[in-house]
Amino acid sequence: MSTRGSDFIKGVLLGGLVGAALGILFAPKSGKEAREDLAEMADEFLARAKDEYEVALEKSRRTYETAVKRLKDLERSAKERAGDVEETVDELAEKSRDGLEEGKGRLNKAFEAGVASFKEEKEKTV
Repeated sequence: MSTRGSDFIKGVLLGGLVGAALGILFAPKSGKEAREDLAEMADEFLARAKDEYEVALEKSRRTYETAVKRLKDLERSAKERAGDVEETVDELAEKSRDGLEEGKGRLNKAFEAGVASFKEEKEKTV
């Protein structure tokens, strides 16, 4: 319930109670009858206030449950995404290792070929 709507309902209830109390006090009734009427109105007001409280409590409980459910959904989604990212990082790391090993092997072969070529040239000049 919004604060504005809640304030309006409180105002209506309080205004109704005050108006009824003033009406009873200025009505041509005996003191005993006026007190009984005031007690009855107070009981009615209390019952309405309890009803409003229960409605507000139920609404806040539903809002809380909805918020908790939404947070759990977001948590699950974040965990799934984190798992996806972790898998992607692992795949990229594996590809990088494979590429590094392949490059290392080619570099070794090229170095060995260069050394062999150098030795051949050296033997030709000697």
